[in-house]
Amino acid sequence: MACGALSLTIPLWSHLTSKFDSKRERAFKHQPTTLGIACSNSSPDLPATTEKLQNDASVTGGAYDFGRATKSLTQKLISYPKKVTLVRHGLSSWNDEGRVQGSSNLSVLTEAGVRQAERCRKALRNIYFDQCFSSPICRAKSTAEILWQGRDEPLAFIDSLKEAHLFFLEGMKNVDARQKYPNEYTTWREDPANFNVNGVYPVRNLWGTAREAWKEILLTPGENFLVVTHKSILRALICTALGLGPERFRAIDVNNGGITVFIFNQNGEAMLQSLNMTSHMYSDYMYVY
Repeated sequence: MACGALSLTIPLWSHLTSKFDSKRERAFKHQPTTLGIACSNSSPDLPATTEKLQNDASVTGGAYDFGRATKSLTQKLISYPKKVTLVRHGLSSWNDEGRVQGSSNLSVLTEAGVRQAERCRKALRNIYFDQCFSSPICRAKSTAEILWQGRDEPLAFIDSLKEAHLFFLEGMKNVDARQKYPNEYTTWREDPANFNVNGVYPVRNLWGTAREAWKEILLTPGENFLVVTHKSILRALICTALGLGPERFRAIDVNNGGITVFIFNQNGEAMLQSLNMTSHMYSDYMYVY
């Protein structure tokens, strides 16, 4: 079933922090954008009926600036506020086959995953980014290379964006893992913070890795960053930014190609602006922020 879609044509210059104005001006040249909202059960291959409305971003009451938040991810002042856009890699072969992926490098982007990455690139094409950070694992690396086409700066691949290591579960189909390792698999699915192998807790370790990734990203010179990585580490990045512990691991979900946006103040504290945006998967949606 193809649902209808709502489109909003919004003037570019909404009330954003002035720190981003000069680079946004170079990237966007005062062009308006059409924002589309489509139902999640709409097919990307079916045209959606749209209704265009003239509006202004100020009617949403968006809070684009803030003084205090949950906790500092840098433990020291940074030179200026920053914005970080997080993207999950496109559909992979093991996603498609229902396998546990973890840190394995054997799963690759499918044709559908490549199309998802291309949709992300088009949706973000009018946004200036100082740098793109990516996991070096193949499915994320390939997604980042597609997203970063035509950009000047080199990609930065950092190990702290790698996916969680899930030991013997990696590569197994979920149905097989449930049968062969019922206790371990059930813990992984229902109580992931306490899933462990010989005393090693992958999800708890991921929280430390996420904090390392945040510090490396936020202390890099620049104001606007793109990050491409995996579902579990994305959950950890989002939760650590919001001050949530590993027991909240499954409280956050991110789709393939889903886009999440954080703003950071000069204390290194995070404000979640958008979570798991996927409108670009169902329409020619272009983000401007």
